[in-house]
Formats: sequence, C-alpha cells, structure tokens
Amino acid sequence: MSAALVVITLFAILALNIIQSVSAREAKAIGAEIAAKRAVVSKKEAKRYKAKQQKLKAALDVYFEKAIQAGLLVGAGVSIVHGDSIVISDGFGKRHVNLNAAVDGQTIFRLGSLSKGFAGVLAASLQAEGKLDWDDKIVDYIPEFQFGDAINTQKVTLSHIMSHSSGTPYHSYTNLVEAGLSVATIAKRFNEVTPQSEPGQQYSYQNAMFSLCQEVMLKATGQEVKASLQNRFFTPLGMSNISMDHKSLLQEKNVAMPHAKRRRGWRSLPLTNRYYNAVTAGGINASSLDMAKWMRFLLGHNPAVLSSATIEKAVDPFIPIDYNNKYYQRWPGHKQSHYAYGWRIHTYQESANAKEKTMWHHGGSVNNYRNEIALFPDADIGICVLLNGNSSLARNVIPELYKLVKDNYDQ
Repeated sequence: MSAALVVITLFAILALNIIQSVSAREAKAIGAEIAAKRAVVSKKEAKRYKAKQQKLKAALDVYFEKAIQAGLLVGAGVSIVHGDSIVISDGFGKRHVNLNAAVDGQTIFRLGSLSKGFAGVLAASLQAEGKLDWDDKIVDYIPEFQFGDAINTQKVTLSHIMSHSSGTPYHSYTNLVEAGLSVATIAKRFNEVTPQSEPGQQYSYQNAMFSLCQEVMLKATGQEVKASLQNRFFTPLGMSNISMDHKSLLQEKNVAMPHAKRRRGWRSLPLTNRYYNAVTAGGINASSLDMAKWMRFLLGHNPAVLSSATIEKAVDPFIPIDYNNKYYQRWPGHKQSHYAYGWRIHTYQESANAKEKTMWHHGGSVNNYRNEIALFPDADIGICVLLNGNSSLARNVIPELYKLVKDNYDQ
C-alpha cells in the first residue's frame, strides 16, 4: 500500500470515529429527550388518573350516603376495576348498625351465590387441563346419583347442573343444603324428585343440584374444591381475606355483620353456618379488595394464572332465561339473558342504535347479605357491590354504578 493511500485510510477511519462519536452523543441526547417527555406524559397521566379516581370516589360517597340516609342499607363494600387498575376498593357505611366501625376495603362479607362464578371458572380450568369435560355424565362421577328413570339419569351432564338446566324443579332441595347435609348425601336424594323437563331444555335455578359440581371436581382431581380454589386462584391472585368456612369467619375481626330490615330500622343478625357444606353454591367469604383482584383476573389481566380463552369457557351462554320478570331484565338497554356456568350473561345496548354488548353478571344472597357482581368485557370494567343487608338497592345498583363510572371516570 502506498504512503498516500495509508494516509487517506487513516483520515477515513478518524472521520468515521468522529461521526460515530457524534451519532452516539446525538442518539443519547435524543433518548434522554424522549425519556424526559415520557416522564412528563406519565406524570400527567398519573395526575389525570388520580383526579378521575377522586371524582368517582366523591360520586360514590354521595350515592351511598344518600342510600344510608334513606334507610336502604347499613354498609357496603364496593370494588371497581378498569383494565389492569383497581380504581376503587373501599367501604361505605358501618359494619354493625349499633357500632361505629366503618366498612373498608378489607371488611369481609359472605358472598352467597357469587360463589357460583368461582366454581364455573374452576371447572373451565379443569376442562382446559383435560381433567373433566362439560359433557361428562354426573353418574360417571357419582354412581349413586339418580334423577328420573335410568335413561334420564344418563343424560344429566356437568354442563346441565352448572347451567341450572338439568330439569330439576326450581330450588329443589335447597332445604337440604341449608340443613347442612353433605353434597354426597344430597346427591343420593334426587331419586325422590320428578324431572320437569329433559336435561338441557329448561332453565330452573338451583343450589343443591348445582353444588354436585364440587363432588364431580373432587372425583376428577382427588382434591377438595376449597383446596383447588385456594391453590389455583386465591393464593396466586393475593386474595388474602378470603375464606370458605364458618369458623374462619367467626375468627375475623373486620366483618360486616348481616342485618334485617324491621319497621323501626335495621337489626343485626348472627352469622349462620349455612352453605359452607356447598361451597360452590354459596359458601365463600371475601372482601371488596378480594373481589377487585378477582374481577381484574376475570377481565384477562392475570394470564399467568389462567388464560382469557379458558375463562371465556365459563361465560359461554348455554341456556336462555326466557321469563321476563327478573330485576336484571328491567335494566336499561337489556336485550336478552342466558345462563352459562355460574354466570348470567346479558346482552344490552347503551343507546337505541348502539352495538349490542355483553355483561357477565350474578347476584348473591345468604344470611341476609345481598351482593351483585358484573363485568363489562367490552369496556374492560368490573363492578362488585357487597351489602350487609337484604336491600332493595341491589336491584339497580349495577346499572346505576356503571353510569357513575362512565360519567365520572371512563370518559
């Protein structure tokens, strides 16, 4: 190589190094500028989120204080989620009508039939793992089960008992559940009940027949349903206030006591031991914070625990709810209701010409607690209200709070 060429090459290398150095400095400066702008945006978004959250909380304060002053309730645990955020997990009113202790986000209520939604998701997760199937016959897991003649008995599947479409008359043997009989014992008694229709033909709400699903899941996994729920969902989701037995509830200090409405106002009641034998039908205790974590999970924001595709199997409409005298069928924009597996599935319209949307919903009542849960997957919103009295407020609290969320937060 000539001396001139060597000099030219050295100058080229030097120039390239200078250019690269300048480019690196420019890239670093640009990166710093972008990071600074992102920090400003994030700070503004955080401030905006906080302002919206406070606005919604103020609207909820007014709503529940008005209800308390009107004598409609003693206390409420309320949780609202939007996307991956727990927007509200708080309490309103008192745990006990004659005491000053306030309800907060960790105050425990009995859930009643909101428990059915946990059972549906558990069954969906077991199906995804191949441990059972919606079409499995009940008699294959509980050989002593008999409902109607032998042909009818062979037709009853897991999907039928979890969708209230087994053909059992309305609330058959709820009295046996409330008497504390084991689910295995109740399963043997259905030979005394006459079917009102073939399986899969008619919706008829149940507690006793639905609760047989916990015996099926026990046989499918070798594990009690309480342990399955705890290990699969409650522990990984951090639902730390949840319990599934009477003794645990009695040992808790932060509990909203149940109340009954009398002529002169609300009167507190004792915590009964009913439905803990049938956990899947109505035996779960939880706080509003627990329910917020549960709803965030149901909306698909904890995929490591369970995928959205599997959760959606539990809310797949199975049987129409054809009669039109239920409170939720009078909600604004209601179009149609079905039952899935532990969930009522409603279609609704927010305005006359709007696209139909879906709501996953259930109500719950036990020991004079009255609760409502609803998830709006199209809006990525979940609302749960736990009441420590059988209040008429429950009939419309979901659409009313949904409107508050849309007006004060989700704008």
